[in-house]
Amino acid sequence: MAARSTSAEIRARLDHPIIDSDGHTFEIESAFFDALREVGGPSLVERFGRALQGSFLDPGWAALTSDERRRRCFTRPTWRAIPTRNTRDFATALMPHLLYDRLDEMGLDVSVVYPTIGLILTEIEDEEARRGACRALNRMRAEMFAEFADRLIPVATIPMHTPEEAIEELRYSVRTLGYRGAMMASFVRRPIAAAIEKAHEVGQYAYWMDCFGIDSEYDYDPLWATCVELGIAPTFHSRGYGWGTRQSFTNYTFNHIGSFAASAEAVCRSLVMAGVPKRFPGLTFAFLEGGITWACALYADLIGHFRKRNLAALENYNPARIDRAMFVELANRYGGKYAAGRAEQVIDRFIARAMAAEDPAILDEWAPSGIRSAEDIRDIFRKQFFFGCEGDDPMNALAFGSRLMPFSARLNALYGSDIGHWDVPDMSAVGQEAFELAEDGIITEDDFRDFVLINPVKLWTATNREFFKGTVVEDDVARLGAATSPNKPPMHELSKA
Repeated sequence: MAARSTSAEIRARLDHPIIDSDGHTFEIESAFFDALREVGGPSLVERFGRALQGSFLDPGWAALTSDERRRRCFTRPTWRAIPTRNTRDFATALMPHLLYDRLDEMGLDVSVVYPTIGLILTEIEDEEARRGACRALNRMRAEMFAEFADRLIPVATIPMHTPEEAIEELRYSVRTLGYRGAMMASFVRRPIAAAIEKAHEVGQYAYWMDCFGIDSEYDYDPLWATCVELGIAPTFHSRGYGWGTRQSFTNYTFNHIGSFAASAEAVCRSLVMAGVPKRFPGLTFAFLEGGITWACALYADLIGHFRKRNLAALENYNPARIDRAMFVELANRYGGKYAAGRAEQVIDRFIARAMAAEDPAILDEWAPSGIRSAEDIRDIFRKQFFFGCEGDDPMNALAFGSRLMPFSARLNALYGSDIGHWDVPDMSAVGQEAFELAEDGIITEDDFRDFVLINPVKLWTATNREFFKGTVVEDDVARLGAATSPNKPPMHELSKA
């Protein structure tokens, strides 16, 4: 009989379950293509293949010489992405049944499981191929995970290029296929119209990032309303490489570092500044696999910017408030040959340049956000936002170091194992890695309980009280009772159930 893993031993010592909010499986390619044929026949398979060729997703990097990669600036794609040294782990990444049988070994009670190819499908530009592929993946995974629903909860992949397509797939996934969770892209690459008009062939490489909030091409409020209606907490999970500074054509590691944090920060900031959480106060949002450091920085930065650049504070920088007489006097006294005798000219030129960037119609940049105080930002981050953190990240402790944060806020760190991907070389160690910060005394065991139980329950049950119904943690969640609402006092302040 095999010895019990350290992860299993740790779980046995705890008086509460461990909920994994971001596990992964890796799709068997032939099975996925079978699902594509079932949805759209051979033509969809062909269209899907064409949609990938020459795109951000499959630029043909491997077929190019190093000189050609540089000339075209083709981003190096992901490689060696799944653990293979341990064949059992490799098989676990592909087979939900084996994953199910190994959860105890990993120290996990329940895992919310995300796809891998879904991270790519939502970026496909061809609408028919994108929507057909997402539909095929969702149907395939609903069938694959059906018999393991007491411990494995798959999420649907939702295409986000328009709110209409997102709503259609979300309704189908929830009402027809029975999904309880949804993975949404963090962004859509939109073409820059002026670039396309000027040079169509090269214009396709010029794009801007639409993150569904500020300046979005569409009004996504109907989608967020549908999430409330269907009991779905939007979770965002996108690769952040291939854009910005993460476009190395030789080094995938360079591209990968911080990439999920970059895409998560982009959509989170966009939603806040567009007022989405203020208009949907009962909706919770999760930003996965980026850790907590970017969230701490964004939280503090938003508060800092609000305090300095809210409408009232902008009067501190209003050129019209310059006291001309005082400035002339100071210039004559202290300006020497650089300012003396030209003070009026200095003021006039400064005002002209300053006013050139102003638009009275959008002077209050915080107006779309609905935010009227720094406390509003605090409440959004404390009650509605959740941040996926892998268990081996020592920076997770920042979520619980409240003295470092404005208003001494604790942010909602959300445990995600990321099993199935290269950053988990040994699946049996995930529970052990997650507990290390508590074992080393960097966080408390109550903090750890927030990380793996309280915060996941708050996220998933805020819009769907029955999210964990029928699972092995159903009774544990029920014992937490009404406190699972994000509008109730923080669960870490409650005594243990």
